[in-house]
Amino acid sequence: MKAIGYTSEQFALPIENAAALIDVELPAPQASGRDLLVQVQAIAVNPVDTKVRKSANPPAGETKVLGWDAVGVVQAVGPEATLFKPGDRVWYAGSITRPGANAQLHLVDERIVGHAPSSLGNAEAAALPLTGLTAWELLFDRLEVARGAQSDDAILIVGAAGGVGSILVQLARQLTGLTVIGTASRPETQAWVRELGAHDVIDHSLPLSAELKRIGIPQVRYVVSLTQTDQHIAEIVECLAPQGRFGLIDDPAPFDIKLLKRKAISLHWELMFTRAIFQTPDIIAQHHILDQLAALVDAGQIRTTLGEHFGVINAANLRRAHALLESGKARGKIVLEDWGLN
Repeated sequence: MKAIGYTSEQFALPIENAAALIDVELPAPQASGRDLLVQVQAIAVNPVDTKVRKSANPPAGETKVLGWDAVGVVQAVGPEATLFKPGDRVWYAGSITRPGANAQLHLVDERIVGHAPSSLGNAEAAALPLTGLTAWELLFDRLEVARGAQSDDAILIVGAAGGVGSILVQLARQLTGLTVIGTASRPETQAWVRELGAHDVIDHSLPLSAELKRIGIPQVRYVVSLTQTDQHIAEIVECLAPQGRFGLIDDPAPFDIKLLKRKAISLHWELMFTRAIFQTPDIIAQHHILDQLAALVDAGQIRTTLGEHFGVINAANLRRAHALLESGKARGKIVLEDWGLN
């Protein structure tokens, strides 16, 4: 089968180097246990791909395959699988502890897979699984925001125009009663966040607390920081109301946790891969979340966050996608589709 990856000889090469990601042929995997064998039809690219490419050196003679967003069709199921059958169209983010989905055929535990939304094409759907799971878990599992009820509270989403921010804004607006405030620093990204449903957009290149006061909101109960947390931490604490909740997903430089003490702010770190890494008793929650997200998409409540379509799935196009992500200028999700085969 065709796949894209790198070997130890290509480990951590600059993405501008043509060998940083290469087209390879690998043996087709076989489904066992609760695994599904999925024929991959579209993939999305996430910051985790660039981080793993720079940090995970595969053993000599092995190829490291990245990719943690996929849409495809089930080709075969393991003997213990009960949730899906061959022919089902599925979407998922997978597990960071297993080979990624940048391959024509991919194995994934059915408990972290959902039925793909019928109203979206493969590329549009591929933009959503990883960020959708991350945003959902962050909002409802980590911060424990109540669903549905009207609220006087507000949520500030720092970095709202990126992949996770683009779905988090929608979930918070559609499923909660919170006032949703996103941050973005460029006119085009500010417009994007407004399109997705934010009540207000402020500029994170300026002091966040002053920007909040400018729109008439002195403090918020929830802050989610999706990027450059260490640069914003003092302002985040200033923005949070006493006993507020602070969630993050990035890997910031060390900051002084004691900043949170005076206001009794709780800290919540979200990693979408945790359930799969540790095979937690509630691992099947991701199957249910993805099915709920698909229903929201098909009901017209959630839209795709596809920002850029980079063409067919191959090494050259993946290198371009990694380069754009590393530039910090991506808006929404970068998606590739099909394998360029006749």
